[in-house]
Amino acid sequence: MIPTVFFISVVAFVVINLPPGDFLTTMVAEQMEEGDAASAQAQAERLRERYGLGQPVIVRYWRWMTGIITRGDFGQSFEWRRPVHTLIWTRLALTVVISLTTTFFIWVVAIPIGIYSAVKQYSVGDYVFTTLGFLGLAIPNFLLALVFMYIGFSVFGQTVGGLYAPQYIDQPWTIDKILNMLTHLWIPVVVLGTAGTAGLIRTLRANLLDELRKPYVVTARSKGLTEKKVIMKYPVRIAMNFFVSAQSNILVSLVSGAAIVSVVLNLPTTGPLLLRALISQDMYLAGSFILLLSTLNVISTLISDIVLAWLDPRIRYS
Repeated sequence: MIPTVFFISVVAFVVINLPPGDFLTTMVAEQMEEGDAASAQAQAERLRERYGLGQPVIVRYWRWMTGIITRGDFGQSFEWRRPVHTLIWTRLALTVVISLTTTFFIWVVAIPIGIYSAVKQYSVGDYVFTTLGFLGLAIPNFLLALVFMYIGFSVFGQTVGGLYAPQYIDQPWTIDKILNMLTHLWIPVVVLGTAGTAGLIRTLRANLLDELRKPYVVTARSKGLTEKKVIMKYPVRIAMNFFVSAQSNILVSLVSGAAIVSVVLNLPTTGPLLLRALISQDMYLAGSFILLLSTLNVISTLISDIVLAWLDPRIRYS
């Protein structure tokens, strides 16, 4: 995990620095349009010297990583004029809450439907769930977000967008604020979970159908085992291998896929802030986001491997 995260950090930092110019170049151009060229140039030079932006990329990367490892300092956001860590943690925490809740929603919905569709192949229910699955894959998330925003406002009387009511935005975390957030959380969870649920239903159904046709299932039935035990004891566990493997990158796919949805729903998550940092070339903020999200991806891959080893004894023994 450590060399993987290190390599990702190098690539991310280099790629962010590839476009010509930097945030200060953009800032000077904007202030020159306002007729304040002299002070803009002077301020840019001071900031460039302070943060070492005139130095080679490898030197800036070394300073950045040294600060992270030794002091937990992710650098300074040029646009927000604040330390990066003060901007990241709250949004990252909310992003992880939404992602984990969405993952739980996907598992709760996809597993029973996938098993039912495989066991009742070509039944009316199978056709219904298959159709809904294709619709879930085809409809863009941001369109679902707009539909659910309308439903939430017109039917449930909720404020449009955001994770909590306006009066809680700048308030410290309390029980009332958490409960209010839970009433708003269902919209992003359902929107983000729709495509993932549809895809995993198809995956589980296909793999379980393949297992149900194998000789060991026929042998188990011939020994008089109940149909529930025949299906759940081995075929479902083996079919779940592919299901669990797909979860290794689901956290980051949810985060990256949530960027447009977060903009539409006005969610205080990492997506909009990362998008803004990339557009403005706020390199320390963008690089820190990419590094942390990549670390989450590596951790989720480790968890997926551990679950696979627990689920399938053949993986442990080999």
